[in-house]
Amino acid sequence: MSVPTQGAATVAVQAGGSSLARIVGLVALAVLLVAPYALYPVFLMKVLCFALFACAFNLLIGFGGLLSFGHAAFFGSAAYVTAHTVKVWGLSPELGILLGTVAAAGMGVLFGSIAIRRQGIYFSMITLALSQMVYFLALQLPFTHGEDGIQAVPRGVLLGVIDLNQPFAMYYFVLVVFLFGYAVIWRTVHSPFGQVLKAIRENEPRAISLGYRTDRYKLMAFTLSAALAGMAGGTKAIVFQLATLTDVQWQMSGEVVLMTLLGGMGTLSGPVVGAALVVALENYLAATNLPVPVVIGAIFVACVLLFRRGIAGEILARFGGGGR
Repeated sequence: MSVPTQGAATVAVQAGGSSLARIVGLVALAVLLVAPYALYPVFLMKVLCFALFACAFNLLIGFGGLLSFGHAAFFGSAAYVTAHTVKVWGLSPELGILLGTVAAAGMGVLFGSIAIRRQGIYFSMITLALSQMVYFLALQLPFTHGEDGIQAVPRGVLLGVIDLNQPFAMYYFVLVVFLFGYAVIWRTVHSPFGQVLKAIRENEPRAISLGYRTDRYKLMAFTLSAALAGMAGGTKAIVFQLATLTDVQWQMSGEVVLMTLLGGMGTLSGPVVGAALVVALENYLAATNLPVPVVIGAIFVACVLLFRRGIAGEILARFGGGGR
């Protein structure tokens, strides 16, 4: 009777983890499809928008090893562009979100070209400084309407057919946007580009010695992350029919860091879990007399102590799901 080799056992474990991930993914998709019939659709849409934002941020820090403190700049700028083009120019919602995404990607190229020249905390501080510049521009530029923001943004008609003023139609549109962004991130992570990105995260000097132009890879990752964050911001502006300074404040950058760390940095599902947890806490604690930031901070400390890899990260590690 033959004994399985260690390599065969490893392949079997990986296959089991992959099968488990597929099953969990299908169950999660089924839950998302029926969720608006059980929960408030606007709450679910907010979760999906911030889940996409957290996934975009996680692509940069979890797989590229680049900690940005300025991702609110891309999220908020796209929200302003989308809101302005839809309300003032009269564009359809899909075109407004597309322009917001393109604007965020362009800003990502500019900011990334400056920031990736430095590493570590210097990279983080540069992104924070650039983000603050965007905040003050949003405060002063006339089309952003200062502290009032852009209000009463029409949801419009999708593709000239679907009225997004209907809550269920709006929810499923947001779900499609989220799934598209998530699929882009999944494909990126599992591509040769994603493997090089992980190599840069683990040991950049060694990646350079192997002939990879690491700055180019980091700039591409930064730009893609900014574009997807912009997609989330533009979608959020359509959902809430509003774009304000809150979207570009440094606190928004801190919130997406919190979501990613809570859920599990370096996993694909972790940011979704973290975003759902933080949004749910903010939503339900707002109706109580409890201090929301203090409660969320206490939960974060507890998760850091008990779940070093994040909530989803610990579950995936325990059941052999790897970084899925």
